[in-house]
Amino acid sequence: MADATPAAAPVETRPARFRNFCSDFARSPVAVVSLIMIVGLLFVSFAAPLVSPQDPYDMAKLDWMDAFLKPGTVGSGGYTHLLGTDNVGRDMLSAIFYGLRTSFVIGLSAGGLALIVGICVGLSAAYFGGRIEAFLMRIVDLQLSMPAILLALVLVAVLGQGVGQIILALVIAQYAYFARTTHGAATVERGKDYIEAARSTPLPTGRVLFRHLLPNVLPPLIVVATVQVASAIALEATLSFLGVGLPLTEPSLGSLIANGFKYIHTDRYWLSIYPGLFLMVTVVTINLVGDQVRTVLDPRRSR
Repeated sequence: MADATPAAAPVETRPARFRNFCSDFARSPVAVVSLIMIVGLLFVSFAAPLVSPQDPYDMAKLDWMDAFLKPGTVGSGGYTHLLGTDNVGRDMLSAIFYGLRTSFVIGLSAGGLALIVGICVGLSAAYFGGRIEAFLMRIVDLQLSMPAILLALVLVAVLGQGVGQIILALVIAQYAYFARTTHGAATVERGKDYIEAARSTPLPTGRVLFRHLLPNVLPPLIVVATVQVASAIALEATLSFLGVGLPLTEPSLGSLIANGFKYIHTDRYWLSIYPGLFLMVTVVTINLVGDQVRTVLDPRRSR
């Protein structure tokens, strides 16, 4: 009697992989709650003109008589300032919503651009090897040896203030993390048979890099991307708090914290405490989601 041929394992389709990822991600209630909070913060930030009771950066609509109103006080506009007002009569809740929008725009833009630059550098170094690899990765190692905040401070001092300048400074300060991660994962993959087979055919180099090599190094990059978005938001707030980030005319959580810092030891605590709490919640929830994504995508974990 002939031995039965074992059935081949079914190939997991992309929808099935996505369902499995969502199922594994949902095993952590903390990560699920964090994701819901991030979605909520994204909504109120990008819908700030619709959900905010006041445009806090329209000076024509501000009333100086409403300055330093305590949380829960009804102002001259007829609505309740749930988180109080600042020294020029701006509604703090509205200012925080607008500041969150700036933080998300800078964090997502800087993180996305740094991801693209880091992928290009890391893939090129791993694929070509030799002197190109040594040159590119020494630059990356040199940059990683410097604190990101110090490098960002120097770059902002050179580039000047503004959203575009901050994004460019953060991209330069953060792309090395993506480049190092990409290089490490791509170095493992480049010696495998499918890459050798692709290189032996007359395929363009770009197709081999981005069609065959890149998809197999994406999982660790997704984890790094979530962490670096949170880091970019924190870095922007730090720069604005130090007075070298966004100008006062631009809404920013860091500038709100800095504006109220001189009142931190008085009874006007809300000027710094509430923007700081929103910043902390934003950064912590993004990191919690990133930690769960890392756990789900870890190939060594037991299923």
